[in-house]
Amino acid sequence: MNIPIEPVRFAPAIAVLFKAWIRTMRFTVPDSLGDILRRNRDGERFVIALWHDELFPIAGYGCVYATGLMGVVSASRDGQFVASIMEGLGQTTVRGSSSHGGVRALLEARRVMERENRMAVFAVDGPVGPRHAPKNGAIFLAQHVGARIVPIRANSARKKVFANAWDRFQLPWPCSRSELFVGEPYAVSPEKLDEAVLAEERRRLKDKLDALAPA
Repeated sequence: MNIPIEPVRFAPAIAVLFKAWIRTMRFTVPDSLGDILRRNRDGERFVIALWHDELFPIAGYGCVYATGLMGVVSASRDGQFVASIMEGLGQTTVRGSSSHGGVRALLEARRVMERENRMAVFAVDGPVGPRHAPKNGAIFLAQHVGARIVPIRANSARKKVFANAWDRFQLPWPCSRSELFVGEPYAVSPEKLDEAVLAEERRRLKDKLDALAPA
């Protein structure tokens, strides 16, 4: 996704527009999501995992209708755009990715989760793909803070799909319906995260996200 504007300069206006856009949408949300939000408020830790192409409706719903989120976003210009939106709506972000500043971002994310009891949100195949191939960040963080991973998908009834983007990014139309699918929270392996264990955890995460795809 190539954002053709300077996000920091226009962050307040973008946040207002984004919030208004999301509020026109009609969301169908399972009861399990409310249960996860309550459990987080009671001190249980969660890492939310989603695909990059479904970022708009899922992060939009979270930013507008939930509290206590922390977006882990890339240090790229596109990441700056996402961070500006989340921060403009009162959420927290940390910056870094698998290719730039990843270790620093995970350390900061851990501190924020422990200090403020926030749920970390990862587009697990971002920031540059390959599409629907999870990276390691959510897995590392979940193990290190004792959090469960929550896979979440979205299906928007009417949307623009950017077919030339690496992720085939989905932009739901205003006033459209969007259904969220929430998987059962699960714990990652307690074993040392060497490459073999990480490969198995990435496969496991992909399988759980793919299993949520609408019929």
